[in-house]
Amino acid sequence: MKKSILLSAAIISALSFSCQKPAESVKEQVEANAKSEPVGEAEVVPGSYGANLDENTVLGTSEMISAVEASGTFTGKIEGEIKEVCTKKGCWFTMDLANGEPMRVTFKDYGFFIPTNSQGFPIILEGVATLTETDVETLKHFAEDQGKSKEEIDAITSPKREITFEATGVIIKDKA
Repeated sequence: MKKSILLSAAIISALSFSCQKPAESVKEQVEANAKSEPVGEAEVVPGSYGANLDENTVLGTSEMISAVEASGTFTGKIEGEIKEVCTKKGCWFTMDLANGEPMRVTFKDYGFFIPTNSQGFPIILEGVATLTETDVETLKHFAEDQGKSKEEIDAITSPKREITFEATGVIIKDKA
C-alpha cells in the first residue's frame, strides 16, 4: 500500500512539473510585453499605439465638434497635436480643438498608453468623442496626474462640460 501511494505521488509530481513553463520562458514573455507597452518616457516617441489604424479619412476637429454638437457623439478619426500628457504613465493626453478648447483623450479600457514625453507631437487618433460633464473628483485626479500644486487642485470646485475622446488607437507622427 505504501509503495502504491508513493508511486502515485511521484507520478502526479512528475506530471505537474512537466506542464509548467520554464522560468526563463516566462521571464522572456514578461520582458516582451513590457517593451510593447510604454509607461513613462520613450527614446522614440513616434509610432502606433493601441489598435492599428491607417491614415485615410482623417477629419479635422471642427468636423468632429459639429457632429458632437448635433448628435452628442462622433465616431471616426481626427488629427491634432498633443499638448499635455499624464506625467505618471501616459494614460491620457490633451489636445486643442478648432474652437480653442482643450479636449482630454483617454484610451479604451486603459488598454494602452503613450510616452509621457510626447508633448508637441502631431497625432492621428481613432475612437469616439462625446459631450460629457466631468465631475470635480475626476478633474482633481487629472490635475494630480498633471503634477499641479495642492492650491491648484483645491481651486477646482465645479464640474466641467466638455468634449472627451476615448481612443482605440493612435499614430504619433514625427515633429515637422
